Amino acid sequence: MQKVQLFVLLTVVAGGLLLTGAVLRPDHMHSEGRPYHTATFRMAYGGLPDTTNSLFTGSGKCAGCHGKDPNHFASIAGQSSPITPMPDGWDVNVTDDWRSSLMANSAKDPFWKAKVRHEVLVNPSHQLDLEDKCTSCHAPLGHFAAHNDGEPHYTMAALVQDSLALDGVSCLACHQQSMDAGNTFSGELTFDDSMAYGPYGAGKDEPPLYDLPMVTYAAYQPAYGAHIANGEICAGCHSLVTQTTDMDGEYTGANYVEQATYHEWLNSAYADDGDDPQTCNTCHLPRIDDPVVISSGYVFLEPRAPYGLHYMVGGNAQMLEIMRDNVDELGLSATEEQFDSTLARTRKMLREQTLDIEVLASDWLDASGGNLQLKLTNKAGHKFPSGYPARRSWVEVRARVGDETIWHSGAWSTDNGSIIGVDEAGLSVYEPHHDIISEETQVQIYELVAADVTGLPTNLLERAAFSLKDNRLTPKGFSYEHAVYDTTRVEGLAYDDASFDVADGSDIITYQFPPAAVGGQVEVDVNVWYQAMPPRWVNPMFEFQDSTIQAFQTLFEAQGAAPELVKDTTFVLDFMGGMNESIALERWSVYPNPSRDGQVTMQVPERARGSLWEVYGMDGSRISSGWTIPGMAISLPRVQGTYVIRWHLDNGEVVSRKAMVRR
Repeated sequence: MQKVQLFVLLTVVAGGLLLTGAVLRPDHMHSEGRPYHTATFRMAYGGLPDTTNSLFTGSGKCAGCHGKDPNHFASIAGQSSPITPMPDGWDVNVTDDWRSSLMANSAKDPFWKAKVRHEVLVNPSHQLDLEDKCTSCHAPLGHFAAHNDGEPHYTMAALVQDSLALDGVSCLACHQQSMDAGNTFSGELTFDDSMAYGPYGAGKDEPPLYDLPMVTYAAYQPAYGAHIANGEICAGCHSLVTQTTDMDGEYTGANYVEQATYHEWLNSAYADDGDDPQTCNTCHLPRIDDPVVISSGYVFLEPRAPYGLHYMVGGNAQMLEIMRDNVDELGLSATEEQFDSTLARTRKMLREQTLDIEVLASDWLDASGGNLQLKLTNKAGHKFPSGYPARRSWVEVRARVGDETIWHSGAWSTDNGSIIGVDEAGLSVYEPHHDIISEETQVQIYELVAADVTGLPTNLLERAAFSLKDNRLTPKGFSYEHAVYDTTRVEGLAYDDASFDVADGSDIITYQFPPAAVGGQVEVDVNVWYQAMPPRWVNPMFEFQDSTIQAFQTLFEAQGAAPELVKDTTFVLDFMGGMNESIALERWSVYPNPSRDGQVTMQVPERARGSLWEVYGMDGSRISSGWTIPGMAISLPRVQGTYVIRWHLDNGEVVSRKAMVRR
């Protein structure tokens, strides 16, 4: 009898403790220790959480219908109606494509965690505000549920215990956003309770939405949302304004645009009101026209098209490599093979959809060296590079005779990924924008350089007060007159560079090589590199002794910070070695070259005064002529093309230079 009473007492106490724990634990805090399904169920989705908080549910619950279909009916591109099994078909299920993206792993990103810690260590009194702001975009399912429950802040300490926060930018972080998306920024997102918006169900000719499974199993009402397939869904996190502090951590009342990818798209030809409207999804969730059944388990469903591939790739292959090589250490749910697929897609985007290179002019004179003009044109729908301000791109130009290098700008160290020849020790100095590059130590680097209130470069986002440099290539159709130009400004020397064409999204760089000690055919290799986490940006963080920062440092140094190749080309310089040496050593040129309107100025030595000049077309026809005055302007045809200008000197010598018109 006493044993029975004791058992009852222990049961009541244990039940009371469990009840007390449930009451004390906020509704927005759910860990894998409190699953709604068995471990076997959860393992079927590779550890994705199927837990639910006061506002959201995890990706594991979505994966039940929108993951890989073991019966090969759903999520197979090219499905017919009535549907048939397609075991050898192209599997496009959203779960597996998404789970190895940086969006899915945003809350486990070791660089992000280290950077948040860095900011907190510098301004510890701002810890709650800093962590709350940073988790709004990197851990939205935890952050917004906490605020929904009345919590004033959501912290990094809360995140590590919260399975839904660790789900990153999960399914409902996008599909539950309200139709107000696009009107708020800086992590100020709004969500509709128990709604799941998608791109289907708008037209009367479309098959009706079959909502019973989602309503019954996930307690969500599926509905059509126009914002889901448009750039508005990205706006809340991809335009971010921060509050500026002084060196003592006091707010100055000023703001700083940390990133404005969405606004860069608005200020482009690709915006809805632009000449070539395309949404963010065009590249980052590319649509296919192949019909797809979007949910497994219901063989009567009709295929839908178009279908958005949930690749969600950008350019940050560097972090994807770190994640792939440290799946267990970082607690990731994706496999190495899945990360390899996302890496391949990332590199394909960088190589094919980012940039074009055009060689406008090139020649070589044995006595005076080489002359080269490169044109780089941005193909992205926003600035390149865009996003987090650490990111940069640069141009490497190597002139060689055979295998012997005679001139090299933009080489990088395979030891740590730093650019050779420029100051990469820290943030105290930065490389300016260049129009003409004549020294190997000059490198064209496209980047954003923020400064603190003292005017020194900084990588502390709270200290960012203004920009010293922003020469990132603008998207096509960019305008200084656009309503959002204040958040997408061009800063520094690029603003006054006539060859930095913001409307065209291009930049023309002139390279001048000195004469070489070796003779022979001069070849030039051009590589454009992209780097998400440059050593000069992250190294100042490593001066802080903190476990979170040192954990990232170990991963970063093991990866090596190697940049990603965006574009490359190799060509031979036009040889003009027969020219008289005295002429070759003088400056004979025309500018601007290329010209937009055909108007150019002749830069020639004084001894050319009074000599005859002629303009020839590439077909050999003489177009115009006159008598030379150094510094005079002449008119080339307004027709786009390449022309030759010749000066006939009194001693019988003839000097030639190419000039281009590009409209």
